[in-house]
Amino acid sequence: MALMRQAGKVVGYIKARLREAVRAGVTTDELDALAEEELKRLGAQSNFKGYEVGEADPYPATICVSLNEEIVHGIPSGRVIREGDIVSVDLGAIVGGFHGDSAFTVGVGKISEEAQSLIDATQESLRLGIAQVRVGMRVGDISAAVQGYADGLGYGVVRQYTGHGIGRAMHEDPQVPNYGPAGRGALLRKGMALAIEPMLNIGGWETTQLADGWTVVTADGSLSAHFEETVAITANGPEVLTAA
Repeated sequence: MALMRQAGKVVGYIKARLREAVRAGVTTDELDALAEEELKRLGAQSNFKGYEVGEADPYPATICVSLNEEIVHGIPSGRVIREGDIVSVDLGAIVGGFHGDSAFTVGVGKISEEAQSLIDATQESLRLGIAQVRVGMRVGDISAAVQGYADGLGYGVVRQYTGHGIGRAMHEDPQVPNYGPAGRGALLRKGMALAIEPMLNIGGWETTQLADGWTVVTADGSLSAHFEETVAITANGPEVLTAA
């Protein structure tokens, strides 16, 4: 667990740096370059760059940056962040063969009340999910906590993409959906680590993947927010390894 904690600390530090760097006039490429520089300086490796899944080309960047209606996996580019955007950043690190993974969404300058409410609700749904991470609980207890809160506020809970186990690989079993009934799914045991990551939309939960093979957007064009933490299951409850 020591190396998992170290990977989490690296991610938490870079996450804080990126949050400070997100502002109007910055390009998503510039955020990516900052993350890559910090990973090298801290002696860690990227677990995103070169990642392969399905028939898509390997992921070409160090972080994912998704704006507005983009849910996850946005590829950094020369795109300029503007006042009023909401920006989701997903990042990770490998230290000594162990992985950390985290994400956050932030508004740029003055944003709409509905956008801020979405961000706040997504972060709160993550908190409620993490509160279920205790020995003897089940993955479904996390799922139900996230969905119950989000549904109650009328948000769409993304179903096609989920949280996951994490450790020697970035994506391990079990999957951790953000929807479903309590009391089902894998049993939570001491020593496990999970990446819990609710993705909420102002509109429906349906998604579309863009032609780049990576970027996922809301099917109805509505705003989306994404938060994620890597959480260890200990005898004393959840330990958030990637806290900023």
